[in-house]
Amino acid sequence: MTVQEVSAKIRENIGSVIIGKNDVIDKVIVSLFCSGHILLEDIPGTGKTTLAKAVAKSIDCDFRRIQFTPDLLPSDVTGINYFNRKTEEFEFRKGAVFTNILLADEINRATPRTQSSLLECMEERQITVDGTTYKAEEPFLVIATQNPVETQGTFPLPEAQLDRFFMRLSLGYPEKEDELAVLGNFANANPLDEIGAVVTSEDVTEAVKKVREIKVSDDIRSYVLDIAEATRNDDRIRLGVSTRGAIALLRAAQGYAAVSGREYAIPDDVKAMAGAVLSHRIIIKGAHRKVSADEIISDILDRVAIPREEAV
Repeated sequence: MTVQEVSAKIRENIGSVIIGKNDVIDKVIVSLFCSGHILLEDIPGTGKTTLAKAVAKSIDCDFRRIQFTPDLLPSDVTGINYFNRKTEEFEFRKGAVFTNILLADEINRATPRTQSSLLECMEERQITVDGTTYKAEEPFLVIATQNPVETQGTFPLPEAQLDRFFMRLSLGYPEKEDELAVLGNFANANPLDEIGAVVTSEDVTEAVKKVREIKVSDDIRSYVLDIAEATRNDDRIRLGVSTRGAIALLRAAQGYAAVSGREYAIPDDVKAMAGAVLSHRIIIKGAHRKVSADEIISDILDRVAIPREEAV
């Protein structure tokens, strides 16, 4: 199957549960195909956990959910070596990260020490416990959720941790017509219970390989760097996009091109992904906090010159 065919199957399956949010679903699929992790940031009750579960159920692979709380330990996430009294030997008990799709629910409720236990596996796709390194499963995707409104009893994610997330997404409230459909779907049963896997983990792994083969011209690369440079020179921004952020935007453009059925990236792919990929990678100066990161990124996209189509 082509990347477009795989994404269409996943999109249709998730869309039967998450109604009216095709743009967010597409970005989740792009993150999956780019081996990037997702931070779902929204108020309670908008479908963050349901979306994560729908993604997991759409793929024939392992899924684990872990509720992040203040008493959660790093060993609960990565695993621990314990002494088995019956065998009189140390044995390794795998943690929650030994899976294909991990839902880290309310990640900002855990302590920074526990949050940091995800850093290695998210960035290097490996887990080290007591000097022994284990390879992460393939495909491997972390979907973390957090409520940006409630701050009592939470530990905000530091910039280093935020930078590990490929995209930050928000579902928001649905339109009235879509919400009516949601109420109808949930009236008698949970539609999440009625969906199953539509693609295999091998299909996703193959899609990941094909996305990396999407052609990117020098002009597109230069366009991405111009956007990153603009964030570094904007008077409203204290900390601009890093090189890692620029790489993430380039990869997202490749993913969006593949999902759209093209073998090459165009400027519109970059623009479509810029907000979700870059908004959590900038720090706004205190005097401009009334302006959202998404608005600043959108303003920068309007100002940066777009490469001519014939040059792409």
